[in-house]
Amino acid sequence: MIAKTNQFTALAQAAPEKRAPDVRARDFQEIHAELIEKKAAEQASRCAQCGVPFCHTHCPLENNIPDWLKLTAEGRLREAYALSAETNPMPEVCGRVCPQDRLCEGACVIEQSGHGGVTIGAIEKYLTETAWREGWVKPIAPRIARADSVGVIGAGPAGLAAAERLRLYGYQVTVYDRHDRIGGLLVYGIPNFKLDKEIVARRAQRLRDGGVEFVLKCDVGQTISFADIRSRHAAVLIATGVYRARPLNGPEDRIVVPALDYLIAANRIGLGDDVPDFASGKLNAKGRRVVVIGGGDTAMDCVRTARRQGAKSVTCLYRRDRANMPGSQREVAHAEEEGVRFDWLAAPKSVRGGASPAVTAVRVQLGPPDESGRQVPNEKPGSVYEVAGDLVIAALGFDPEDISAWAETTHRGTLKVDPRTYATNQAGVYAAGDVVRGASLVVWALREGRDAADAMHAYIQASGRVAAE
Repeated sequence: MIAKTNQFTALAQAAPEKRAPDVRARDFQEIHAELIEKKAAEQASRCAQCGVPFCHTHCPLENNIPDWLKLTAEGRLREAYALSAETNPMPEVCGRVCPQDRLCEGACVIEQSGHGGVTIGAIEKYLTETAWREGWVKPIAPRIARADSVGVIGAGPAGLAAAERLRLYGYQVTVYDRHDRIGGLLVYGIPNFKLDKEIVARRAQRLRDGGVEFVLKCDVGQTISFADIRSRHAAVLIATGVYRARPLNGPEDRIVVPALDYLIAANRIGLGDDVPDFASGKLNAKGRRVVVIGGGDTAMDCVRTARRQGAKSVTCLYRRDRANMPGSQREVAHAEEEGVRFDWLAAPKSVRGGASPAVTAVRVQLGPPDESGRQVPNEKPGSVYEVAGDLVIAALGFDPEDISAWAETTHRGTLKVDPRTYATNQAGVYAAGDVVRGASLVVWALREGRDAADAMHAYIQASGRVAAE
């Protein structure tokens, strides 16, 4: 029997169960249980099947969400998965790490009407996990084989999305990456409690099984020159991401560590690697008073990792209030449940080490919005105070490394591209993901990698026609 849709008045919103905070804060396992088939169908049937689906328009990948929700409600799971995979190269990753509360679910019409939005992310995760279990996820099988080869620099989400798309077109694809594993920040930057590394590993294996070649421990500019890579391929995509941490605007002590260094160390330990800076205690929060400075998703990853490492206390300092945080409100709620203390409207001024380590901060108040639309934090005179902490993690954002020798850059150091084609000023050289956009969401990297691959295909085909004429 085909299930109805528009059941949002009869069925309440029900997210997957979360493990108890005091239990989950002791390990790095994912915090949510998976939906069962009945619950997935019920929650999918709550979809209103809007004439103008705002969930679709607020998804960077433009996923056909209402369509695969309807198929899920009808029990046509294989068709639902196939439809979700048409636009999304990693639906199970997006189901776990996307801030749906700021994107598709936040824009859901029934969310706006007060009924609680459809749990799109949980259903997306359920569909793809079912597809893996049932063997519906097949190796890449190009319909034609092309002699042209394409190089991709960076094995993060943008690079992997492009590699899959280009391989589907039939190109010979080689991906170069400085790390020893495939996945970039999916492996080294996102903690296991949000994204288990096996999820990334099986996607990587699918690409390998489909004929994508990976050259790891290859630092372009050091191990091999960019010119050499460009000479080997018909086109090249730069998808290196952004790794250079922004510093504090004030004096800081050696107890300050960059967020990415801290998260990479934690993830490597989880993978069984030897990490000297973790063993020495430099990048280990156990028994320490941790202060994380920042309000984005990376800051939330740091505070929640510190809790799991056994920190004595964890405090997050952010210069705006909760409503103006750039990170996911769901992540903030998870952190609060797990015992993280938030110090809102607090701007750090300096960090002191030694016998009484602490962060010196000042209270702020929010003024009128600036040109970006965000309220400007202004310091309150005479409001200086201290927060005790012997491990300070700076999560203030990231900038790209200097790759201006590869292509033209903007004033921010990101690569300058044609917004329609992702082409740089160098013929046959494209760029996508954070190295263009700046530090952003995984889903945007997937979108840009996918679309850049389409543009590269068009370029190579056009070049071939010109050459033949």
